[in-house]
Amino acid sequence: MRRRRLLRSAAGLLAVAFILTTAKLFVFPKRDVPAPVDAIVMFAGGPGRLELAVSLARYGYAPVLAVSQPNPDSICPPDTIPAVEVICFHPQPLTTQGESRWVGAAAAARGWRSIIVITSTTQDSRARLRLGRCYDGHVRIIPVDPPNRATWAYMITYEWAAMVKALVLQRGC
Repeated sequence: MRRRRLLRSAAGLLAVAFILTTAKLFVFPKRDVPAPVDAIVMFAGGPGRLELAVSLARYGYAPVLAVSQPNPDSICPPDTIPAVEVICFHPQPLTTQGESRWVGAAAAARGWRSIIVITSTTQDSRARLRLGRCYDGHVRIIPVDPPNRATWAYMITYEWAAMVKALVLQRGC
């Protein structure tokens, strides 16, 4: 009886810890505030990201807007934003790791010391981890919430698996 109660208590504590960790990493991550940087980089993904990235570029936060395009159907914004160079890139591999590698290489080649990254709320923590391995400049991440609440469960499950992969199997840039 006592052992069973102890096991239930331990399971309950683990469940609470898991829920709190999930909330911190994937639902309520740190949200940076926009500030002038060398480049704005949009990681590929759902609606709202491109609009935010273009808006920040138009407001003059950076002279460069780089947009990840994982497939040929991805939208590349026209190079019509005054005083902003638009770069559309195809990461290799077509993952957050590939995007982070591209950022590291582009930053080294172009002298970027600070960037804003636009990504999803659920991807924020993993993007910080991946970028920290590939880029040693200052990163501000501005996440965009998924447009559909019904997708949160899937996205959080995906992010847990991808985070474990990044922490255990792919520890380098």
